[in-house]
Parts: sequence; structure tokens; C-alpha cells
Amino acid sequence: MRTRTLLLVLSLLALCALTVLAASVDGKWVASFTTPDGQTRETTMNFKAEGDKLTGTISGRAGETPIADGKISGDEISFSVVRRMGDNEVKMLYKGKVSGDTIQFTVSAGERSFEMTAKRAQ
Repeated sequence: MRTRTLLLVLSLLALCALTVLAASVDGKWVASFTTPDGQTRETTMNFKAEGDKLTGTISGRAGETPIADGKISGDEISFSVVRRMGDNEVKMLYKGKVSGDTIQFTVSAGERSFEMTAKRAQ
């Protein structure tokens, strides 16, 4: 009986630890970044996490685009977005680390990359 109780308590603690480790990203986020010519741009992100799968959209000057290949693992998220730039389609890869109400992203497209900070919308 004592062993069974101990196992139950340890199982509950492990479950709580896993819940705490998984970052909550559901909802609306507003990200800002600086372009190479010094202009500041904003992007709105809407996320929905189900287990380790991440879905949602990104909205900005180019309109709303669904995210693809979305994954979440602990405090790390990643996804891609395909955007049209003129006659070309460009695949942008987003890799981020969640810390409370902030996500620090590295965004790459081909050989170029830049940093972006997203804050949870209030």
C-alpha cells in the first residue's frame, strides 16, 4: 500500500512537471523586427497548439498566411510560411524559444536570417 501511494505521488509530480515544461503559445502574438533599411515592421501571429503540433496564421503587410510544419517541444517552437514576393514564392523558416509572454525568433529564408521578438497580445 505504501509503495502504491508513493508511485501515485511520483506519477502526479511527473505529470505536473511535464505540464509546466510545455510552453503555452495558444492565442495572439505581435512580433516586431527591423528591416535592413532601418524600418520597423509588425506581424501578428495566431497560434493553436495540440500536443506537439502547432497550427495558426501570420498576418502582415502581405496579408494572412497559414503556417505549415508547426511543431512545439517544451519551450521551443518552429514552423514555416510560404510567401509570394513578386513572381516568386519564398519559404521562411521560424525557430523560436518561448519565455513567458515573449518568443525570440530566428527567421531564415535561404541564406538570409534575422531576429524577431514576439509578445503575447493583451
